[in-house]
Amino acid sequence: MPDSGDVTAVDATQRTDAQVRVFGVPPRDGARPEEILDGFLEALTSDDPQFSIAREYLTEEAAESWEPERGTTVLRDGPNRGPERARSGRDGGFQYTLTGRMVARVDQQRAYQPSEGAYSEPVHLVQVKGPDGMQWRIDAPPTGVVVGESDFLRIYRPVNKYFWATEASQQPGRPVGLVADPVYVRQRIDPVTEAVRSVLSGPSDWIAPVVDSVFPEGTRLQSPTKALVPDDQNRLKVPLNKQADRAGQAQCVKMATQLLFTLRDLTSSGVDEVELLRSNGSQLCVLDGNRADSVVPAVTAGHPDYQYFVDDGHRLVRMTGGADGESGSSAEPVPGGFGVGEQGLRSAAVSRDEERAAGVSLDGRSLFVGSLTSGDGLKKTEVRSKAKSEEERLSVPSWDGRGDLWIADRDGARSRLLRLEQGAEQAQEVKVAGLGEGTIRAVRISADGVRVALIVAEEDRTSLRIGRVERQAGGDSSHVAVTELRTAAPHMEEITAMSWAGGSRLVVVGRESGGVQQLRYVQSDGSTPSGGSLPALTGVREITASEDDRLPLVARSDDGIVRLPPGGNWQTVVKEGAAPVYPG
Repeated sequence: MPDSGDVTAVDATQRTDAQVRVFGVPPRDGARPEEILDGFLEALTSDDPQFSIAREYLTEEAAESWEPERGTTVLRDGPNRGPERARSGRDGGFQYTLTGRMVARVDQQRAYQPSEGAYSEPVHLVQVKGPDGMQWRIDAPPTGVVVGESDFLRIYRPVNKYFWATEASQQPGRPVGLVADPVYVRQRIDPVTEAVRSVLSGPSDWIAPVVDSVFPEGTRLQSPTKALVPDDQNRLKVPLNKQADRAGQAQCVKMATQLLFTLRDLTSSGVDEVELLRSNGSQLCVLDGNRADSVVPAVTAGHPDYQYFVDDGHRLVRMTGGADGESGSSAEPVPGGFGVGEQGLRSAAVSRDEERAAGVSLDGRSLFVGSLTSGDGLKKTEVRSKAKSEEERLSVPSWDGRGDLWIADRDGARSRLLRLEQGAEQAQEVKVAGLGEGTIRAVRISADGVRVALIVAEEDRTSLRIGRVERQAGGDSSHVAVTELRTAAPHMEEITAMSWAGGSRLVVVGRESGGVQQLRYVQSDGSTPSGGSLPALTGVREITASEDDRLPLVARSDDGIVRLPPGGNWQTVVKEGAAPVYPG
């Protein structure tokens, strides 16, 4: 213990160690009003399943009516109790004001929503009669749960729950895949049960227009189920209420697939098999991991065979390389017209089945499409940029898991987002609602084809936006629009590169205000999970990632084309090269 030095106040929100467990302390007899409020706020950060200790700081009426499940408010510099207390005219009580700077809200669906601005909410205390005399208690608590940002990162963890893309959100006749819907669950309070309940409750509002849950409406866990625990063979039994009894076998398999993929994302669950039970306890269906993989169409690149980039001869080349990042450091030209160098390229994209590629000409004006499995030449599409500056011409293209090709024409103030159905010669312009005065600088389409990531330049900053891809009702693929843009890296003001790195995760290169360039993972909902920072790398211009997190990141930097294997350091592959890409 130190025996000298200044006394420094320690704020509750400074904890960042994920291994720390916090236990709430009940109010002591005779505690002053400020002690009651501070104890209540501290109890909100504890690993208490039902917030039972926090409720002890409330009056009986408030404890019954307070609903912590209504949502969580996350504050950067709080919650702080104002130093002044005002005597209330009601019951001789005291009223305090909790303040702070808002970071986000987690709603009743457990969906994260970035939020900015000042937070201010009154909290009222009164004296009530207790076993040992009069005691101060809170009769008007804050709405839901209020915690500091670092406490939030310690208590909660992100997990993807999965839903099926709607028929209307896909082209007619295409297989329908799963879409990740990121939510936050309390990582020490039975995350398996909480994740299952979250799937049963349906998708979050933002993704709901383009996804479906195959669970019959009203399906919930059979009462009085409290917790779901896998057995010693990693099998999980999920008892459902009577609303699920009428589900057929095919529907049940799709229901189990949603749960199994969700629990796979929750790596701590260890679940390898899901068995759904009727309300009477009989088996509805059972599904293991191998069968689940066959149920879901292969819209992602899975474990791609190669990593690709444009070499110093302006050809598209490929290299092998696994999780160790060591193998395949030499690159070879791809088969077909993209590998012979007759048409110089500045950037390229490879379809997720690795059978086709698209490339942008050296001057950035034209887009070409060709095969990687035959000797056919390149087909010049009708996409052509008229921008005077090379930097404002065509962006790097991107393929979705359905075989459609996306690209942006960055022509000054009239930037356009374009889609080529199945890589056709003719492109359709896709309207982007909410873009305002911003111009699109880069585009990356998700594997499921229902979300698109855009780098948008606006005034003196560039930001990362995620939009929802909607098709006209009835599946008419000729009418596509991007709606409800939301910011995915709100603390960064200069985004230079990004790539999808999983179902709802992206790797981003950018900097904060007054800061230096940094690389980090962000969630598509705008959250930044703890541990998202990556090793520093000088002068990163482009970056790419696979949906398989066992494969290395690949980037173009001042050192050339470099790779970062999981848990390792950046390694130079070649000194000269540009536009590194994974399939997609």
